[in-house]
Amino acid sequence: MIYDLFIGDRMFSSWSLRGWLMFEKFGLPVRTQVAGLYSGTLAQDLAPLAPARLVPVMRTPEGIVIGDTLAMAETLAERHPEAGLWPELPEARGLARWLAAEIHSGFAALRAECPMQLFGRYEGFAPSDAVRADVARIESLWTLALERHGGDWLCGEYSLADVFYAPVAARIAGYGLPVGAAAAEYVDRVLADPAFRRWRAMGLTVRYDPEPYRLDLHRGAWPGPAPIPARAVERGPSENAACPYSGKPVTDYMEMQGRVFGFCNAFCRDKTVQDPAAWPRFMAILR
Repeated sequence: MIYDLFIGDRMFSSWSLRGWLMFEKFGLPVRTQVAGLYSGTLAQDLAPLAPARLVPVMRTPEGIVIGDTLAMAETLAERHPEAGLWPELPEARGLARWLAAEIHSGFAALRAECPMQLFGRYEGFAPSDAVRADVARIESLWTLALERHGGDWLCGEYSLADVFYAPVAARIAGYGLPVGAAAAEYVDRVLADPAFRRWRAMGLTVRYDPEPYRLDLHRGAWPGPAPIPARAVERGPSENAACPYSGKPVTDYMEMQGRVFGFCNAFCRDKTVQDPAAWPRFMAILR
C-alpha cells in the first residue's frame, strides 16, 4: 500500500515541500512524481487527477485523489493515527492545528514578496512593512508554542505544525529577514533537519535558465549546514557494487575524500553530491 504524491519544483514550491514532508518525516510510503510547474506541462501532468489543478496533490492507495495541503494533512492523520502527525496532548494538538491553519490561509505579503528559494541568502534585501508585520506575527506564534510546549519543535515533538512552517523558515533564511534569537535558532533547526536537507539536495540537481523569481541582489551561501565536498566523476571503479538507494548495479560515480562511490543513475549520484551527509543510506556505506 503506497501513496502517489505529485509535487512541483523543489527549489521554489513551498506547498510541495509541505506535502513531501508529511510523508518523509512520518515514515509514510510514497512514490513522488514531479509535475511541470515551470515547464508549462502542469495542467497536462495533473489531468489524470482532476479536479486537482495545483501541487501538491496525493492519490491514496485506493485511488482517492486529495489536493490542498491542509486536506492532505488531515486525511493522513486520520489514516495513520500511530504516526503522530499531530501532537498527542490535546492542548498541543489544538495549538498545532491553529498554527498550521493560520499559515495556510494568511501572511500574503511574505508569500508575495519573498517566494521560497533554496539557493542562498540574499544580501541587502529590504523587507516591506507588511512583510515585517507578517514575520513579527509568525515569531510571536513560534515563541508561544516553544515556550508553552518546550523541545526543539513548535509543539513538542516534530508535528504537522513544523511541516507547515518549514517553507517559512526557508524564507527567513533565504532573505535574511530579521528575527530574535529563539526564532533564529528554530530556523537553524529546520535548515539542519536531514529531511529538509534531502529535499534541497534533490532540488539542486536541476538547473534553470532563467531562474524563477531571481532578484537583482547578491546572493551569498545558503545559511544551512555546509555539505561535505563531493563531485561527480566520469568513471569508477567504485568501492560499492550496488547503489545505496536502489540496490541496482552502479553506472554513475562520485568522488569524495579521495574515495569513489557508485550509483544506479545520475540523479542518485547528483543528489548525493549536493549534500552527502543528508543521506543515511549513503553514509552507511561511507563508514
